[in-house]
Amino acid sequence: MHDAMLLGLLLAAIAIGFGLGIRHATRRSRQAPTASSSSLSKEYFIGLNYLLNEQPDEAINTFINALDVNSDTVDTHIALGKLFRTRGEADKAVSIHQNLLARPALSRSTNQNVQLELARDFMALGVHDRAQRLLHSLLEQSSGEEYRYAAKQLLVDILEREKEWQNAFDVIQPLLKQHPGMRRPASHWLCELAQEEIQQSSRALARKHLKKALQLDERCIRATLLLAELEMDNGHYDRAIERLDHIPTQDPAHIPTMLPALKRAYVRNDDIAGLEKHLYRLLNQAPYTSVIVMLGELVHQRDGVDAAIERTGEWLREAPSLGGLDYLLDLYVESQRLSGRTSPDTRLLLLKYHTQALLKDRPRHRCRRCGFSSDALAWQCPSCRRWGTIKPITGVEGE
Repeated sequence: MHDAMLLGLLLAAIAIGFGLGIRHATRRSRQAPTASSSSLSKEYFIGLNYLLNEQPDEAINTFINALDVNSDTVDTHIALGKLFRTRGEADKAVSIHQNLLARPALSRSTNQNVQLELARDFMALGVHDRAQRLLHSLLEQSSGEEYRYAAKQLLVDILEREKEWQNAFDVIQPLLKQHPGMRRPASHWLCELAQEEIQQSSRALARKHLKKALQLDERCIRATLLLAELEMDNGHYDRAIERLDHIPTQDPAHIPTMLPALKRAYVRNDDIAGLEKHLYRLLNQAPYTSVIVMLGELVHQRDGVDAAIERTGEWLREAPSLGGLDYLLDLYVESQRLSGRTSPDTRLLLLKYHTQALLKDRPRHRCRRCGFSSDALAWQCPSCRRWGTIKPITGVEGE
């Protein structure tokens, strides 16, 4: 960050020097150099000296003092404001951008650009109400489409942070056809609304929002899971299973996510044989550890521990994993206890100790965009704030 700051300031210094040079040359062509132009040049070189000595605060203040606000320098002022905001000093950025807005000579386009930057400053400070007022004011103006879309994006960002899901959806809905990239976030806002409605026992409205979410994003796993839960709440277990059966085609990576709901639907429907058949089908699609372990538990309950050891071993030969090995070791330890041994083989216990140590504190989910990892599934990444990018970790060390 420090190097980037210095680089940005160096570029700004070049721009300032260029602007001052043009002004100085223009003045020389008209009249003799004035004390004012000499003072400006002096301040510029003082600022450059601060910059070269890695004193960015002093350099910025000097450049601002050296640079009058006019059509030639406004872009440099905006750039300096961005630099302040980037380095966490949004209050200084606010001062620069408010100073620009106080100038009546700004063009309409520049004025709108500065308003956007000031809204970003307020957001960085956490002053969302002032940012909202500024953005609503900008949207009420007959501004260009570029600025309107940018203002709506910022406004939606604020509404999302404030968990105002319906307002966020209302702002972005007219843009969904032209900007399909917003369809996924919008589908999750509808899911958020549905969850609130379920808590308030408004299940019909929740179902309507969830179906709309799937229309916006047919791969919205969250909407499918919630619809399946609604079917189970109404005792429609076959319909719930049918809903869940769509998830492997929506996104196979979420098969581990759906397994608890799938098991619950079959158990409530008193159809363990159907669950086993369904799991075998999933095993052929994606031999994840969670599928193998759930199948192993069913074999264990029906045919005993030795049969579970045999079948689980076969599956793990095709799809080895650390979690699967840990489960298999549990089966071996139980088999030895059932055979009458006073204590399990110490070698098994040592292996079990190592698998547990390797699995301890292991994250189960990871964002496919920024790499953020956590044990629990979150539909919005806390790090990059993208929706639907966190998925179960699968493979040798995963689910």
